Amino acid sequence: MKLTFIGTGYVGLVSGVCFSEIGNEVTCVDKDLDKVARLNKGEVPIYEPGLQELIEKNTQLGNLKFTSDLTNSVREADVVFICVGTPSLASGEANLEYVEQVAQDIALAMNGYKIVVTKSTVPVGTNDKIKKIVSQLSPHPFDIVSIPEFLREGSAVKDTLRPDRIIIGTSSERAAATLTELHKPLTDEIMVTEVRSAEMIKYASNAFLATKISFINEIANICEKVGADVTHVAQGMGYDKRIGSSFLQAGIGYGGSCFPKDTHALIQIAGNVDYEFKLLKSVVEVNNDQRFNIIAKLNHSLGSLQGKTVGIWGLAFKPNTDDVREAPALDIIQTLLSEGAMVKAYDPIATENFRRFFPQESDVQWCDTAVETAESADALCLLTDWSEFKEIDLKQLNGVMKQPILIDGRNVYSREQLADTDFQYYSIGRPELESLSPFRNSVASD
Repeated sequence: MKLTFIGTGYVGLVSGVCFSEIGNEVTCVDKDLDKVARLNKGEVPIYEPGLQELIEKNTQLGNLKFTSDLTNSVREADVVFICVGTPSLASGEANLEYVEQVAQDIALAMNGYKIVVTKSTVPVGTNDKIKKIVSQLSPHPFDIVSIPEFLREGSAVKDTLRPDRIIIGTSSERAAATLTELHKPLTDEIMVTEVRSAEMIKYASNAFLATKISFINEIANICEKVGADVTHVAQGMGYDKRIGSSFLQAGIGYGGSCFPKDTHALIQIAGNVDYEFKLLKSVVEVNNDQRFNIIAKLNHSLGSLQGKTVGIWGLAFKPNTDDVREAPALDIIQTLLSEGAMVKAYDPIATENFRRFFPQESDVQWCDTAVETAESADALCLLTDWSEFKEIDLKQLNGVMKQPILIDGRNVYSREQLADTDFQYYSIGRPELESLSPFRNSVASD
């Protein structure tokens, strides 16, 4: 099948590459000429495990090409995918400017029947707007379909090639049959529903996962006060098939491009129909507060941050990606600087992207290794659970720090790893591992 993907961000690039991998003729379109030139040279603008190898393979096979020529790409395609960004407006609503512009461009380029698929995350009712735009500008027949994406950064290739399910939202039997056939090599779990339900499924899914994260973080905060271990609590909860074990890892909250944006958007969607989504508002509030537990733990252990050197391990919002959008490290480092601390920071992949947010901050020392970051530090904070940090020798780490204070924001380390070290160790919801017993009674009130 001939497919065109418009937009080469995470969704468009990964989806396009993976569909070329299963034998389709794929064209990825982007108006950024520099990005297109880099992709044609084999340079990948994002870090995603396995992606570069698939690009090289399928470009050489002739299944995959990159271009800025939207018109010809649409004309040659059987199916056109809209994969442009929908960033948040100040109100929390999704900005549909790029989606609507692409819809116009597609309409003006059409030369016959096309299936137009929206993979961008859009509010309920957006595909009706797209249909209206295309019908007003093109005399050619077409079908509008919503196929939300559920890929996770860091495992996006795997998620695309082996998805849990595919949701196809359309009122057209012809489009449903074509797209079901297209997705069959990926999974048999294909659900066809109406367009508005498909749009809502994406927001509802992300909101529910965000709710699980905030819930377990609230449980972790209670565990710190009552002496329970949140990892054991989560394990016990996860055995219940009604609950499941995924997204029950306590930490410093979610970040990235999806959960923060989509939770705010769904709150706004509800508000637009005069419904107050109280639960989701609380989920967002809990998540925003959770990252500052790191600051509370630092203040408790150090007394004051003024003049102290704090090492930061991990800048990306999660491991195996260079995405720093809404990363907890952004707020944490900004707060440290505002309270007079000196910051040393390191990430295996994301440092370059992160530095753009602190172009004038001479107080941030960007380090090249994990050990360099810890050297002469008064405290060290682990914010992203990269494998490199999990495997480090804590005894060696103990020896290079000015003060052996370790704040583990992702509950990476075990009692065994901490044995024979002098660390004052603080994690999330595991008070039995805390070195300073009074701490667990004061964190939540700080």
